[in-house]
Amino acid sequence: MLANRFIFCGSVTLAVLVVILLATLSPLPHSNSPSKSSLALSLYIQQPQTAAIPNTHKVAPPDAGALIFHRVLTEGPKNTSRVVGKAQGFIIPVKQFAHSGFNIIYLTFDAHEYSGSVSIQAKNLEDDKKDELTVVGGTGSFAFVRGMAVLTRKDDHDTDLVVPYHIRLHLKYPNRSEIIPG
Repeated sequence: MLANRFIFCGSVTLAVLVVILLATLSPLPHSNSPSKSSLALSLYIQQPQTAAIPNTHKVAPPDAGALIFHRVLTEGPKNTSRVVGKAQGFIIPVKQFAHSGFNIIYLTFDAHEYSGSVSIQAKNLEDDKKDELTVVGGTGSFAFVRGMAVLTRKDDHDTDLVVPYHIRLHLKYPNRSEIIPG
């Protein structure tokens, strides 16, 4: 009987010590650091700089099959601006496929500030000058982002220069305090 009582007291004492140790040694939540909830970026998708291809404003002829592209993503409008990543995509520029799940633009970042990718759904490519597209997710620094991408292109009829697309990203991060069931 005395042995059972000794084991019970020892178990309670051990449990209390474990709770005290866990409370004192556990890391504190990072409440002092501001939580990143949104981000705005302004970037440029450079067009190929070849003299053989005239400065056309249509991405592809209306009867084209699929447009697959691989472009450089820069900080500024000049083709000599700092490269921050790549813009790649697969778009079917036919009206019947305007709402296709295949129409996706991937922006892949490889810069000191950001590393990862942003996926943009290109379902509403209607205007040559400005399109508002939906950001449907991301990886790395952009994990699980949502938001909007505004894609614009200026006309430059006076010169033979190839004008880059300007893309403005308005990203929102999910509430990281939510617990994902699993």
